[in-house]
Amino acid sequence: MLFGQSIFQSVLERLKAEDETAEDEAETPAAHRVSGLGTGLAFDVMQGVSAASHRVGEAYFDNLDLAAAAGLTEKPEPVPDPEPVMPEHLTRTTPQEVAAELGISATDTPLTLSEKRRAFARANHPDGVALPFRDNATKRMMLANLLIDEALRRIRR
Repeated sequence: MLFGQSIFQSVLERLKAEDETAEDEAETPAAHRVSGLGTGLAFDVMQGVSAASHRVGEAYFDNLDLAAAAGLTEKPEPVPDPEPVMPEHLTRTTPQEVAAELGISATDTPLTLSEKRRAFARANHPDGVALPFRDNATKRMMLANLLIDEALRRIRR
């Protein structure tokens, strides 16, 4: 014990004394400053009441473009989308053309055939082409699946 006090009590007394001397030395902080910050903060305050809290019900109007909402601004004419152009490979829809693209051979394994199926689907799947060309893409996918399934049946025999 130090002078009849425990160490904890002496530390508390010392901190209290330092705090009192710091208050005496420091000037009264300005109302727009936050204690401990080197710079002041700027608030949108009118006579101690912030603008946002003064009109709570209208706060969302601050971020709303009222002229556009009322239709007072001219809207540009929408530019029509250009007509989609059919990719050249979608024009080849005969079984011979699809078979030539797939390049199925007698040396293909089930693994290589499944890789060919995936690669062909990546380029030709109906979900990946424009709406006017989906019929051709569907036809090509059906032919490719038919040819690959037939090659798999031959391998398994």
